[in-house]
Amino acid sequence: MRVDEAEAYASMARAEADGRNLSGAGLGAESRTAAVGMPKPGFPATVLGRWDGKPEALRLMEAVVERNNLFRAYDRVVKNAGAPGVDGLPVSEFKSWLQGHWVRVRQDLLTGVYQPESVRKVEIPKPQGGVRMLGIPTVLDRLIQQALNQVLQPLFDPEFSTSSYGFRPGRSAHQAVQAARGYVAAGKRWVVDLDLEKFFDRVNHDVLMARVARKVEDDRVLKLIRRYLEAGLMEGGITSMRTEGTPQGGPLSPLLSNILLDDLDRELDGRGLSFCRYADDCNIYVGSRRAGERVMQAIKAFLEDVLKLKINASKSAVARPWERKFLGYSMTWHKKPKLKIAEASRKRLAEKLRKTMREARGKSLKQTIEQLNPVLRGWVAYFRLTEVKGVLEDLDGWIRHKLRTVLWRQWKRVYARAKNLMRAGIESKRAWRSATNGHGPWWNGGASHMNAAYPKSWFDRMGLVSLLETRQRLTSCFMNRRMPNGTSCGVGGRRE
Repeated sequence: MRVDEAEAYASMARAEADGRNLSGAGLGAESRTAAVGMPKPGFPATVLGRWDGKPEALRLMEAVVERNNLFRAYDRVVKNAGAPGVDGLPVSEFKSWLQGHWVRVRQDLLTGVYQPESVRKVEIPKPQGGVRMLGIPTVLDRLIQQALNQVLQPLFDPEFSTSSYGFRPGRSAHQAVQAARGYVAAGKRWVVDLDLEKFFDRVNHDVLMARVARKVEDDRVLKLIRRYLEAGLMEGGITSMRTEGTPQGGPLSPLLSNILLDDLDRELDGRGLSFCRYADDCNIYVGSRRAGERVMQAIKAFLEDVLKLKINASKSAVARPWERKFLGYSMTWHKKPKLKIAEASRKRLAEKLRKTMREARGKSLKQTIEQLNPVLRGWVAYFRLTEVKGVLEDLDGWIRHKLRTVLWRQWKRVYARAKNLMRAGIESKRAWRSATNGHGPWWNGGASHMNAAYPKSWFDRMGLVSLLETRQRLTSCFMNRRMPNGTSCGVGGRRE
């Protein structure tokens, strides 16, 4: 469900370098084929290149294949890496492929005859059970979709609702949960929690394209988007055609979902409702259960009749906000509620850490910690808004307990356990008594002798990330932008 600003800045520098390196790949061919003329006022020459006399609205495809736009798209695709599509072409070989094929691809795009490849079907498990279907496009189609996205996003985004937070420049999940807390603090202490049933699999192509066509008049762009929606889905070497849905996995999918659900936002705004939407996750805040049930029925009818979408009745509800979760967070019941980590989010982290520790068996504790730290850093960076620190304290203690259990299990024999306890400072008699107590690894991992031998300070010296301390450091950092001692914000544990 997460932006690395340092990498984003680095990608800008790489884009310039890649731009120079790719100049021979054919991406700059338009400078040789575009008609000479003056740019039309109102449409930046830096975006569309030279003016060829066509109306602005009919020249979107020229904007898509414009040199600088393609360089930015190429940089994003290379940075994101990702698996090959159905053609098996990896990102590492994409540059050399472009050098021999881009001129033809560009011509096909400009003449409106380009045909996308099928997408490769991949299924990944959902945290709540079931599977999520992904469609992995070829690297070339990822480039074209990214270039399309960069041109279409500025057309649609300015008119999206201010209550829409997902996959939009300058907006985030953190802003959404903070807005949700604000609505509850203002007295709207009931939530209509909407879960759209298999949203990305059920998108009606005709309904979506009608909304895209409201702002896009270039038939070549409309046909290309339609072809992407209808591109076959390959699984096990067999391609099946698609008549609905927009599989997650391509750069264009998030924007298309926002374009479709913008009608839902307009309906909610028109009714004067307070809501937060992040992609297909939408919460509406009202003052009473009765009002919530009334809103649920009205919005259910709107989604089914207008957008041809269904609400998942088993996962949707009218309830108290502190009984539900939104983007991994929940909140307390107080008049001025505090954000907290939802129990389901805590359980998912615990399961992920268990899996990481199982995979690290046979490795040293230092290596195990090195594998855990990136997971802990990313998780606490996302959940840094939590104002209830008890969950973080409990998780920190549980992680240390698990690692002490790993140590006890690695020692195996009584002699090794006694010697290692003595080496860690435990008195000889106590060490031998502990080594022969007959209890299992988990019991010993939480026992006083292991806590005395390997206290929190020992794990700090080993570099283990503390969730609580990292959250406190991040909170201070984001409030002040710089640490008091002048160092930059950090998300890690002790640096070696």
